[in-house]
Amino acid sequence: MPKTRRPYSPEFRRQMVDLVRAGRSPEDLAREFEPTAQSIGAWVAAAAKQECRQGEIVGGLGAPERDELARLRRENKQLRLERDILSKAAAWFARESGAVPSGSSSS
Repeated sequence: MPKTRRPYSPEFRRQMVDLVRAGRSPEDLAREFEPTAQSIGAWVAAAAKQECRQGEIVGGLGAPERDELARLRRENKQLRLERDILSKAAAWFARESGAVPSGSSSS
């Protein structure tokens, strides 16, 4: 008769997921604790899926996506500022070279 075991507690699973995210390998944890590396890997995948679902409900984005969005917004702001500066500089140089009359400024 096959030996059955009680399911692992949610707290134990969370601890295994946290250890994997901290850099430990599922194989290393499987040697140290009882569950298999495949089970631990499945718990990590399930936790990631669950966090994505909760992120969609809460704000639509997970932490990495929010970080990337903030970075892209900063970059976009910087690029717009640089574009405006270059546009004004181009208009100034055009007026200085006589290509555009000084009364018709684009800025």
